[in-house]
Amino acid sequence: MSKITRQSIYILIISVFLFIFVLVFSFSSLIPEGKEYRKEKTQLLAQRQDLQRYQDFEAQTYDTLKKLQANNRHIIAAFDKEFLPERFVKKYKSSFNSLDVTKVQTLDLEEGFSVYDVKTSSQISSPAVFYKFLDEINKSDWIIAVNFPIEFVRDGEVLNSSFKMKVYSNSKDLNRSKLVKK
Repeated sequence: MSKITRQSIYILIISVFLFIFVLVFSFSSLIPEGKEYRKEKTQLLAQRQDLQRYQDFEAQTYDTLKKLQANNRHIIAAFDKEFLPERFVKKYKSSFNSLDVTKVQTLDLEEGFSVYDVKTSSQISSPAVFYKFLDEINKSDWIIAVNFPIEFVRDGEVLNSSFKMKVYSNSKDLNRSKLVKK
């Protein structure tokens, strides 16, 4: 039999203790930390995916906003124009034999916009002229809603028409005060 030296026994005992220490350290510290690391890594990956989706959504929404602003630039600018009845009559008088706009009254504020009620009476030669006028209103400098009913009454060779319109104008003071409050 071969003789085992004392040194070999010490090295064997130290090796066994080190092996036990490594096993205990691994199961008590490294493995739980590894599980926690994998869990955190999974959460981080999910958060990155959420962030990427939100960034994609934000970019898509921003592009849509810019397209809408470009396509509706005229309408957006129209909200900032002040409604002047004299200018309205001057601009559209050529479509009618006569055009009268009664006193403008400010109605309640609707979500930051001033609403004016306008009563209009006119004389036209045919309804086609009136419908051409409605098309022109869609391209006007103001946001105007023509309210029904539109009354046409024949008076000889001309048609007398009367209708009401609502003109929407940006209420800048109100919108600024809302921004300050937020």
